[in-house]
Amino acid sequence: MKLLVTGGGGQLGRALTRLAVAAGHELRVPTRAELDITDDTALRDACTWAEVVINAAAYTDVNRAESERDAAFAANATAPGRLAEHCAASRSLPIHVSTDYVFDGRAERPWRESDATGPLNIYGESKRAGEDAVRAALEHHLIVRTSWVYSETGRNFLTTMLRLGAEREELTVVADQIGTPTSAEDLAAALLHLAARARGEEGPFGTYHYSAEGTASWADFAEAIFAKAGALLPARPRVTRIDSSAFPTPARRPAYSVLDCSRIVDDFDPPRRSWQDGLSAVMARLKLQEVG
Repeated sequence: MKLLVTGGGGQLGRALTRLAVAAGHELRVPTRAELDITDDTALRDACTWAEVVINAAAYTDVNRAESERDAAFAANATAPGRLAEHCAASRSLPIHVSTDYVFDGRAERPWRESDATGPLNIYGESKRAGEDAVRAALEHHLIVRTSWVYSETGRNFLTTMLRLGAEREELTVVADQIGTPTSAEDLAAALLHLAARARGEEGPFGTYHYSAEGTASWADFAEAIFAKAGALLPARPRVTRIDSSAFPTPARRPAYSVLDCSRIVDDFDPPRRSWQDGLSAVMARLKLQEVG
């Protein structure tokens, strides 16, 4: 397929590039410098070429968004709506990546697509507005909410833990926020699976949840990273578990971010594995890079 991936320089864009090239797709993956999605003319021209557009570009600095609301909404709300309008004009399929942060985190069971949203911060508000804009632009779309995405590249929880773990013997990590760590590679594989299945006008279309299998706290995730790090770290750091109240941030985070993925499994059956197996694959790539 002719596939356009926005945000090519990010962790999801890089994972999509690697898998799409291996699958033989005709691919354009502009970085932010090459395609600013808030530049509407450039966005229209890029979308006109593609059969499928995966929008992996976003404003993702959750804390900074509290003081940069306009920038967050420009990238996360206005631009996705315009992207979907351009896809409607060119009869291409937009796949928009969204987030568990559209929910307030107060549930006691995994979040379903039909659950009421209630973001706790500006980032979540901007992502919810982006979803609404995509839905308003055209019927034939896919919105995929995911959670706790990480990879071996860029700024994310895994790379931060490895950096800090190389510097310190002990780290304090929040233990009362629960979600599902999802590798960018696993998310990319799922998005490409959906793209191949949903081209044309048959569908299915709409909003879906995708994450790895299982649940973890941030402290659980940190301990798993250090357990699998091996020679990547001089020694295995100790993890001290703390409540989020002991680590205040400008933006509030949801306490429970686990997503119910049964709908996407029923409709598309994308590749999916446990978050532990996804982490093992990422760590194996990092170790190969160290050897190389």
